Amino acid sequence: MVTQPQSAPETLPVASLDDPSLYISRELSWLQFNDRVLEEALDPRNPLLERLKFVAIYGTNLDEFFMIRVAAIKQQIDAQIVRRSEDGRLPVEHLAAISERLRESLPRQMRVLNDELLPALEREGIVLTQIVDLDEETQAALERTFDDTVFPVLTPLAVDSGHPFPYISNLSLSLAVELEETTRDGVELHFARIKIPPTLPRFVPVESKRPGERRFVLLEDLIAHHLDGLFPGMHVRDSYLFRVTRDADLDLQEDEADDLLRAIESELRRRRFGEPVRLEVERGMPEYIREFLCNSLELTHVDSYEIEGLIGLSDLWQIINLPGYDQLRDKPFLPSIPKRLIGVTDIFALIREGDILLHHPYESFDPVIQFLQQAAEDPKVMAIKATLYRTSGKNSPIVRALLTAAENEKQVAVVIELKARFDEENNIDWAKRLERAGAHVVYGFANQKVHGKTLLVVREDEDGLRRYMHFGTGNYNEKTARLYTDLSLFTCRPELGTDDAQLFNALTGFSRITDYEDLWVAPVTLHRELLSRIDRETEHARAGRPAGIRAKINAITESDVIRALYRASQAGVPIDLLVRGMCVLRPGVPGVSENIRVRSIVGRFLEHSRIFVFRNGGEREVYISSADWSGRNLDRRVELATPILDPVMAETVDTQILGVLLADNVKSRELREDGTYQRLSPGPREMPIDAQRVFLTQAQALG
Repeated sequence: MVTQPQSAPETLPVASLDDPSLYISRELSWLQFNDRVLEEALDPRNPLLERLKFVAIYGTNLDEFFMIRVAAIKQQIDAQIVRRSEDGRLPVEHLAAISERLRESLPRQMRVLNDELLPALEREGIVLTQIVDLDEETQAALERTFDDTVFPVLTPLAVDSGHPFPYISNLSLSLAVELEETTRDGVELHFARIKIPPTLPRFVPVESKRPGERRFVLLEDLIAHHLDGLFPGMHVRDSYLFRVTRDADLDLQEDEADDLLRAIESELRRRRFGEPVRLEVERGMPEYIREFLCNSLELTHVDSYEIEGLIGLSDLWQIINLPGYDQLRDKPFLPSIPKRLIGVTDIFALIREGDILLHHPYESFDPVIQFLQQAAEDPKVMAIKATLYRTSGKNSPIVRALLTAAENEKQVAVVIELKARFDEENNIDWAKRLERAGAHVVYGFANQKVHGKTLLVVREDEDGLRRYMHFGTGNYNEKTARLYTDLSLFTCRPELGTDDAQLFNALTGFSRITDYEDLWVAPVTLHRELLSRIDRETEHARAGRPAGIRAKINAITESDVIRALYRASQAGVPIDLLVRGMCVLRPGVPGVSENIRVRSIVGRFLEHSRIFVFRNGGEREVYISSADWSGRNLDRRVELATPILDPVMAETVDTQILGVLLADNVKSRELREDGTYQRLSPGPREMPIDAQRVFLTQAQALG
């Protein structure tokens, strides 16, 4: 860290740091992050299918935002909570602000899809067509497809005095069908709902006579085209697509969760029945039908969004993952293996020689798997302990290695987080299999998620028992390790081994440890140590000693940390933050945060690693962590921050990783004082720096 502390301005009263004008709305900040994802879809420098991927990610992110964040706000409104957020808004005001913001950004999303990406895909031979535009022969073939594979699974549901409004499951697509029936008394209007079967492909292949062309029609269009066969004796006036989003967060009461496994399984069954939080309707739906749907779902127009184009963008993955079309994707890359690890058969011997640091996805995740697989088979290994948050599903090599270790009669203890959102079912399955294999399985806690990532191996070496550890910023998931940027540390340092063993004792037993020597552990010490380090930089700056803070995190929302950073800025501490997602802190405010710079990088890989660097009067401290600077991470989860004790390695993390990221002027956006983000671009005499591309180039050169 080379930035020198600036002269300290006159310090404002601490009370002024609670002023709502100094804070950005969490929800609006998250929506801005998703807008940055959408910017990647708008960027013609990205390959076509990668741009389509960012549209799909934007939609999937938004679905989760409604299922979790908006659902929580609506619960607050229902509970008549009037507490204001840091930025001064009431829950009802936040809901209105979200709705207003989305009505600006959703049209941009649909414009890029409808006006740019779909026409570009058509030019490349991937065509989404309308049934009416097909010739008679092709339409006849589609009719046979409908009769054979679609019609048998459809269930039209009437809605009238004898048929109440049907339950509509979370994120399911439906057709609202208007029907006319001619009776003696005249024409009667009827309403029916048809669920679009989620078990069938959304994009239905259509035979094409052009070589190399792939044509598709939407499943809902195919169904709508054949509605007459579903309602014989009725006249189909029209049909309109809609989708409902429901509250999908688990709601566990601690006193009701004595059997956490059973409680989670019960909540998963209830998830699909959560309260409605959003209604999406296709453009052109008559207002009276939209009103009817809102009333039936107990939603208001604030909760209803008109979509011009495809509803349910996550289904675009069917197109994104089409085989072939390599020219429309990012160039594939093979993660490198550091020279020190090439051909290594005994990873424990290598760790004894010194700590090992890996930078994923640029460097391979295979050594992490090898570490556990060797431990599972090594007769000298006595015990293996692990925390698992998200794995790669049914064939996870990490969990298979733990199963092998248990079958080899090693003492295996696994803390599996059953509440890992949307991975609960996977984790329940693994927990049961590990228990059957003889492993000790701990299901975490009802009121805390275990989010820290660590593996601990106890081995009987020639000179006695030794603890070997892996600490990571990311999940034990070899698939996401090729998509997310993360850091891995292997070490057998005794001081870290003692702390890690104490942590596992606290997770699996009744240990009530309140302090650790080197590890920062939430919710026990991490929050306290972080505030202490920020305050120490403040004191260094006031005393004229070298001071500075650089950090890479996914979110910063915790008010005590933000106030501490404001005080540090007032004392003249230069603070550089890379915050991928939500940032409640407002930089650049005169007299408060003018020494704070906040940037965000959205690129090919999801920026997931967390790094904390403190200049500390010239005695630099570097940590890697699983924790963001938010209340849930610091106070309501089990998280880890691990010091990088090797000075050469600390220099690498600070300058060769974090320094390059902070220098990015291609994929980086800077947060301005007014709460908006400005995309950076190299000046006339500046070299373009795309940090992720730099790391890829370096890895390929070493591979």
